[in-house]
Amino acid sequence: MKKFVSIMLVLLLVLSLTSCGKKKDNFDPSEKSEGVMTYAQYAAAAVDTEVTVECFVMDHQSWWDNKITVYCADPDGAYFLYELPCSEADSKKLVPGTMIRVKGVKSEWSGEVEIVDSSFEILDKGTWTPTAFDATSLFGKDDELAKHMNQLVKFKNVTVEANSDGAAFTYKWDGSGEQGDDVYFYVSLNGTSYQFLIESYLRDSSTTVYKTAEGLKAGDKVTLEGYLYWYNGPQMHVININK
Repeated sequence: MKKFVSIMLVLLLVLSLTSCGKKKDNFDPSEKSEGVMTYAQYAAAAVDTEVTVECFVMDHQSWWDNKITVYCADPDGAYFLYELPCSEADSKKLVPGTMIRVKGVKSEWSGEVEIVDSSFEILDKGTWTPTAFDATSLFGKDDELAKHMNQLVKFKNVTVEANSDGAAFTYKWDGSGEQGDDVYFYVSLNGTSYQFLIESYLRDSSTTVYKTAEGLKAGDKVTLEGYLYWYNGPQMHVININK
């Protein structure tokens, strides 16, 4: 009898482990926990209201002063977590694909929709990363682009334009930061021009994309990939430039 009970316990343990593994394998990144907003609910929420979302880390700016700014997404949309309170140890855990639950306040600044005054916890339900959405056909269509705010997007075969000084890029500030300046540059397609940038806290002066941006010349045809930030209109935070 004892032998039979022992065998049954072993079988139950095996079945339990198999079930857990199966649950992980069948992980659905679109599913939300009880009390957590879908992206549609988040998008519909009024500014200055409290929100709770579950999302997956795409990228983040450099950690400093116990804060970190994070680019996150789920299969339905994306979120910009501005100055999320975070220890340096936890910042190292925010690798691409990591699932987190965030509670904070929905805010808007110069058109950019973000989450501020927030807290987070890391979840161990599964991982997920997006592929870049091809937004080339929406270039110049701000209302349509706004539906993809903060998402990882790409624009193909756009043209680098000179700025008012005749140069192909400008700097936001004087280079006093350790990471170098934010590199701003203009690109156009079908008669519409936008100013995009290399955010130095996201990709600093040691990175390939930063150096490529510094070498841009008016007339260059490039494909850009980055996060669709908003500042009185589309202002991509570029992470890849392919000539």
